[in-house]
Amino acid sequence: MEFIQRPSILAPLSISLFFILWYGLAVFLNSDTLPDPITVTHVLIHEIQTGDLPFHLGKTLYRLVISFSIAMCLGCAIGIVLGRHKNLDYFFDNWLVIFLNIPALVTIILCYVWFGLSETAAILAVVINKLPNVTITIREGTRALDKELLELAECYRFGKLKTLRHVIWPQLHPFVMAATRSGLALIWKIVLVVEMLGRSDGMGYQLHLFFQLFDVASILAYTIAFIAIIQAIELLILKPLDKRAQRWRK
Repeated sequence: MEFIQRPSILAPLSISLFFILWYGLAVFLNSDTLPDPITVTHVLIHEIQTGDLPFHLGKTLYRLVISFSIAMCLGCAIGIVLGRHKNLDYFFDNWLVIFLNIPALVTIILCYVWFGLSETAAILAVVINKLPNVTITIREGTRALDKELLELAECYRFGKLKTLRHVIWPQLHPFVMAATRSGLALIWKIVLVVEMLGRSDGMGYQLHLFFQLFDVASILAYTIAFIAIIQAIELLILKPLDKRAQRWRK
C-alpha cells in the first residue's frame, strides 16, 4: 500500500510499462511498420549526432514560439475586451464561431495562396488557427470575474492598469494556463502541417519525407524528440510559472 501511495514512483512506473508493452508488441509483430524502442533510440541518437534533428527541431520551435506568443497576446487582449463589453461580444461572436470552425488545412492553404510560400504566411496560418481558441477561453474567464472585486477596485480608484494587474489578471490565470496548455498541444500539430505543405525545413517537412520513404523508425524518433521538448516546457516553464502565480491564494 505504501508503494502505491507514492506518486513519484507511479510516473516512471507508467512510462516503463508503456515501453515494455511497446517492445513486446514490436517483437510479437516482427514488422518494419512497428520498430522496437531500441531501434528507434538508435535512430534518434544518430539523427542527433548528424545534426539533422537539432536543426529541424530548432526551426519548428522557432515557428511555434513566434506564432504561439502572437496568438496568446492577441487572444488575451481580445478576450478581455469582449468579456468586458457585451455589445462588442454580441457583434463579434459570429466571427469567432466562423473562424473556430474553419478547418486548419483550409486556412493554411489560403495563407500560402494569398501570401506565397513564405515564413510570414506560415506563421500567420498558425496564428489564425489558434487565435479563436484563446479568445473564447479568456472571454469566458472574463465573464466569470468577481463583480464585487471589480466594484471594490473602482471604489479605491485603482485605475485600468492597476485593476488589470491586481484584480482581473489573478482571476484569469487559470483560464490563461488552460489556453496555454491546450494551445501547445494544438499549435505544434498545426505547425507540422504548415511545414509539410509549404516549408523546406522543420519537423513537418522531415516527417513528410520519412513518410515517403516509409521510414517508421525515423518518424517515431522525431516524434519522441518533440514530445520530450514539450514535456520539458511543461515541467521547467509552465508549472513553475503556475505555482508562482498561485501564491496569492495561500
